[in-house]
Amino acid sequence: MPSGTYLHLDEGIEERFQCAPGPGGWRYVSQCPDGRRLDLVVDSRWRQIRVELVTPDWWLRGGVTGPELAWVRAAGETGTEHGERAAGFVSDSPGFLVAVARSLELDEGAEADIRLVRLSGTSLSALTALWRWRRAGTSAYETDTGPLSVTEYEVTDLATGEVETLHLAGDVVLAASGIELTGLESPPNLLG
Repeated sequence: MPSGTYLHLDEGIEERFQCAPGPGGWRYVSQCPDGRRLDLVVDSRWRQIRVELVTPDWWLRGGVTGPELAWVRAAGETGTEHGERAAGFVSDSPGFLVAVARSLELDEGAEADIRLVRLSGTSLSALTALWRWRRAGTSAYETDTGPLSVTEYEVTDLATGEVETLHLAGDVVLAASGIELTGLESPPNLLG
């Protein structure tokens, strides 16, 4: 079970995480010192079936229900229900990047456009946008335990044209815009 630490470069905040495949999918849990917590569960097709994101003042629970993404967002006990035609959530946490990349199942050089709900800030404000994901290539790196396959993705925000690069090894983000992997206590799960 990989566990480690990501550094969010813009905020200087560390995110401690653990992730592991399970009988029906994959799970990613993380916590930040400022009180942010994430529990992300995907099914065998990498659909986000259960998401719980908590900040000091807000919480959000949701997941994919057929072609819809449904969620409840609240600052107290009673929340407001929301729904959108989208494939999943994305936020500052690298766990979402793993889930989206794996759900697309792209071949080398292939690309796909995907609607996602971006959750921002401590209030977890939601904005639906369209991104283009392209699998740019895969490289093998020698390690003490054998070759490590690293896949590069180019992610374009189609509203702004901004392109970011993501490097993924199994179920661990090695590098992404604004994210640095600063510690990894066990190797990634090398998923098929």
